[in-house]
Amino acid sequence: MKIIIVSILIANCFWSCEKDDICEAGTPTTPNLIIEFYDNLNAGTKKEVTNLNVVAEGSIAILKFNGVSKIQIPLKTSIDLSQFKFTLNATDPVTSITNEDILNINYTRENVYISRACGFKTVFKLNESGGIVQATDPNKWIKEIVIQKYNILNENEIHVKIFF
Repeated sequence: MKIIIVSILIANCFWSCEKDDICEAGTPTTPNLIIEFYDNLNAGTKKEVTNLNVVAEGSIAILKFNGVSKIQIPLKTSIDLSQFKFTLNATDPVTSITNEDILNINYTRENVYISRACGFKTVFKLNESGGIVQATDPNKWIKEIVIQKYNILNENEIHVKIFF
């Protein structure tokens, strides 16, 4: 009888153990906005950006891209608006070639619970009307913006196409 009671107590100790609270690598987190660039004159052709700097309003961090046709940028998780300055040819010594466009990205946010170890992630939904607004600029380099996916749930798909 004592052996059965001791066995039950030992088994109960193992059954009551919990998995470690470690957020495993590869667990989906708050997604970035995925933007792909296309040739304005040939809509089906991807186009690489040259010396593109992207700076979020109020930030000193500069995201630098060169020779790529797809980028990802983080949206703010504390408010429903992110403003970015997109500067093409940012490192060109001839400042007349440098061109800045300002994009205002409007969205709603939803916090989604992942697990106790990982906490929450934020997913975004671009506004149906005015999801991305380009500041008025007669010399703009961005010619057209097309929203592909309004729901930004992951980084596995293109959310926005920019034609230049």
